[in-house]
Amino acid sequence: MSIDTNPASMNGEGDRREDRDRIRHVVILGGGTAGWMTASYLGKALQGNVSVTLLEAPTIPKIGVGEATVPNLQRVFFDYLGLREEQWMPECNAAFKMAVKYINWTTPGKAEATPRQRNGRLDYFYHPFGTLPNCDGIPLSHYWYYKQALGETDEPFAHACFKEAAIMDHNLAPIRYDGTPVTFYAWHFDAHLVANFLRRFATREQGVVHVQDELKSVMFVPTNGHIAGLKTKSGRLIEGDLFIDCSGFRGLLINRALAEPFIDMNDHLLCNSAVASAVPHDDVRYGIEPYTSSIAMDAGWTWRIPMLGRFGTGYVYADQFATVDQAAHDFCRLWKLNPEATSLNKIRFRVGRNRRAWVKNCVSIGLSSCFLEPLESSGIYFITAAIYQLVKHFPDKHFDQILIDRFNNKIETMFDDTRDFIQAHFYLSPRMDTPFWRANKELHMTDDIQEKIAMYRAGMAINQPTVESAAYYTSFDMEFDNFWTNGSYYAIFTGLGVLPDHPLPLLTYKSASREAAEPFFTAIKREQKSLVSSLPTQYQFLRKLHRKDGGTGQSIRTLREANEVISRGLRDLA
Repeated sequence: MSIDTNPASMNGEGDRREDRDRIRHVVILGGGTAGWMTASYLGKALQGNVSVTLLEAPTIPKIGVGEATVPNLQRVFFDYLGLREEQWMPECNAAFKMAVKYINWTTPGKAEATPRQRNGRLDYFYHPFGTLPNCDGIPLSHYWYYKQALGETDEPFAHACFKEAAIMDHNLAPIRYDGTPVTFYAWHFDAHLVANFLRRFATREQGVVHVQDELKSVMFVPTNGHIAGLKTKSGRLIEGDLFIDCSGFRGLLINRALAEPFIDMNDHLLCNSAVASAVPHDDVRYGIEPYTSSIAMDAGWTWRIPMLGRFGTGYVYADQFATVDQAAHDFCRLWKLNPEATSLNKIRFRVGRNRRAWVKNCVSIGLSSCFLEPLESSGIYFITAAIYQLVKHFPDKHFDQILIDRFNNKIETMFDDTRDFIQAHFYLSPRMDTPFWRANKELHMTDDIQEKIAMYRAGMAINQPTVESAAYYTSFDMEFDNFWTNGSYYAIFTGLGVLPDHPLPLLTYKSASREAAEPFFTAIKREQKSLVSSLPTQYQFLRKLHRKDGGTGQSIRTLREANEVISRGLRDLA
């Protein structure tokens, strides 16, 4: 790719001020999940008043690192496009996800796909979705720890405070046979199938122009340094007003053309490589797990993302502690694969973010903007959030700096907060049996995460939402500004064996509140028992949804309908 400083020709513009100032052409560089999500969303949000062109090089391999998601994807993205789950899920081999399950993060030893024994318990814990109920303004987590500190319970946090833990232990679906959700959930899917589905949708329904060609050079406007157009290898010039860089780790526009620095975060997170593959699975014999697994390894961790007929899996590792050959060997050993006969996708990724995600008239989204190892399924979330924030801050041709600055601040805060949360997983793990796990205890931690850990140890809540789950999940602005909530911190910290130094001091004065909290725990147990006895398995429901059982498919209630059902359940707890 070369850089050309000759100006691109300008199209004729109308006489009215708003017409002169309006963005007319958006050009997206790169397909894949990020490119086609952006194209689909902008095609809807801008209501046909802006042309959208996507330039995609068919020879460039696409990295499918974002196969696991978080619950806001349907509401913020697919619902906005008017696409129900039963429309897109069968096209993308999608399955349901209720949590991340952490396996062997507290016990030393060689990697195993099943939990080891630790102090009479199996070494696993869940990080479920959803927020915790409050009793007298205090989250249920704090009543649980008060009881544990007094020796009144030894039940793990997630099993005591979330109904979902029992559902997941039995590989059940988060939806009843009639299509009614019983909780909030996310999805597993084939990222390549999602990109292909959205490509068809964007080009047929949103009028997005798809150009299959490779970028040769970038044209600039000499007066202000903005990008004016993209020249392709076939000689085509694609002009635009706003350019979206979805070119992946290469950052062809934001980093190479505009020379925006990328801030490496390896001083916080060590993992920078992966070996990955798809593994066939006997669904009938073993069922389909409704969660993502994270299995601790010698030099990192391995994800397992179950779908119909197979699971996607990859060993995320730090290359200073394992060679690619050693990683491939350990990965194949974990799943009993033949290294000689197994095709592995070998990936090296950059960990960090651009100093600014938006520079001049170029916005980076997806891997070209920022990346963290997918321990908490942040990849697709980062794309969704960036698109949403771009539309909120969408410019005209003046490109007001306040819009750019606010967008950049949102992306920076989103990334840094998630980076700190993920780093805490490694830092607080008691594992010290390999150089990798020991090295994680020596890395720099920001003042912000250190303060949160200190608050937790002092018995305080961290980022506790002021609303119940149903309201929290219907306002993306609220969720975005408070993404990792108290329930998330409690799930990870307690799961790793890190407990507060003492209960919240206020609870020692609130005997009536402690008594009032007991029905919450009782109701969770009652609901767990009811759901385990009545829900279909994940395998059964997915077979029906994907029309694999000879039926006509399964409809799933909309978010609004589901919220009404779930809200009634939360009120019953109170």
